[in-house]
Amino acid sequence: MNIQQKRIYDAPSETDGLRILADRLWPRGIKKENAKIDLWSKEITPSSELRKWYHEDMENRWEEFRQRYTAELKQQTEALNELRQLASKQTLTLLTSAKNEGLNHLTVLKQVLESGGSE
Repeated sequence: MNIQQKRIYDAPSETDGLRILADRLWPRGIKKENAKIDLWSKEITPSSELRKWYHEDMENRWEEFRQRYTAELKQQTEALNELRQLASKQTLTLLTSAKNEGLNHLTVLKQVLESGGSE
């Protein structure tokens, strides 16, 4: 299973495989016709409530965000299984507009996908 993370603003690469936007809101400054995405998967993103709470103090709330988002993802088994199935056949590149590459929801999502449901 090969899952990568990138910002939607980064140039697409031949090694990206299937490009999946995993943001609830459409990224600013990106036209849909120019986005170069294969799938927009809103259902696997943090709830609006959790996203807003986390953005108020990202640095200090990371651990709790991780736990709460993992709990939310456990409710999305169908979407996660679909992504795992796709990832078993090709590279998946998860895309976000988030600036902080280490402390964003894609880090958690990638871990959950790679764990195969044993998170």
